[in-house]
Amino acid sequence: MPHDHGHAHIDPDSGDRRISLAIWANGLLTVAQVVGGIFAGSLALIADALHNFSDMASLVIAFGARKIARRPADERMTFGYGRIEIVAALINYTTLILIGLYLIYEGGMRMIDPPEVMGWTVVILGGIALVVDTLTAMLTYSMQKGSVNIRALFLHNLSDALASVAVIVGGTLIILYDMRWVDPAITIGIALYILYLSITEIGGPIRTLMLGSPPDIDGTEVVAAIQSVDGVADVHHIHLWQMQEHAAALDCHIVVERSRMEDIETIKSGIKAVLRERFSIEHSTLEFEAKDTAHQNAHLFGHGS
Repeated sequence: MPHDHGHAHIDPDSGDRRISLAIWANGLLTVAQVVGGIFAGSLALIADALHNFSDMASLVIAFGARKIARRPADERMTFGYGRIEIVAALINYTTLILIGLYLIYEGGMRMIDPPEVMGWTVVILGGIALVVDTLTAMLTYSMQKGSVNIRALFLHNLSDALASVAVIVGGTLIILYDMRWVDPAITIGIALYILYLSITEIGGPIRTLMLGSPPDIDGTEVVAAIQSVDGVADVHHIHLWQMQEHAAALDCHIVVERSRMEDIETIKSGIKAVLRERFSIEHSTLEFEAKDTAHQNAHLFGHGS
């Protein structure tokens, strides 16, 4: 059964326009929330502003990464530039983790001595933030299904929208009941949610950059499929990785009987067809060895002997 690497296709220029709009919206919102947070004495509002600022920075990084990723391969980057989007996602998740830790520290300090907070300012700016965050999340939703880079942005935006709801609730409680401790408590809650999203998602980009095998492809199934091809006596030194987010690659040594060496091209075509049809592996490099002179005690995966 083929592995589905399909994803929503959006015109690159249209996607760039969406991200540009989101950058401007988040930039203006960040300025408004910082000024309002200082004026109102609300750490939760400033926390939401910092999160929005990280979104804006993430959008800028993602925008640049998208542009670079479309460059063709050249003599310096023979695999192309597609992995820059993986790097951008890793940067964005790392930034979120750092912001989350900082907000937990600041929220803890304010829990000890809750300051005066102007509830109405918090509620009004929180409402504006919710509108902008929801708009940004909608702009990136249809794009995030096919890109880890844009998925990082979408999760930024989604967590922002939820944080804005929390800020509005906190401001309302301050207005009604003067519950000033709610503001830093909500800040800590926002921070914990940011950390949860970031830590659960950061593994994907790390795996890809570490040349890990694609998570949706079972290496043992690949081995069995190769061994099932007529003429293949054995296989070893398998390397299975992702050249880019949606481009799996494989190289390995194929062992054949000495009497079948003249059939190498036919065997090769059979292996490549199986890899393409069952696992969507379009790029494979196969080195053939005669069984009587093949590597002895070679590792199945990796290049050990």
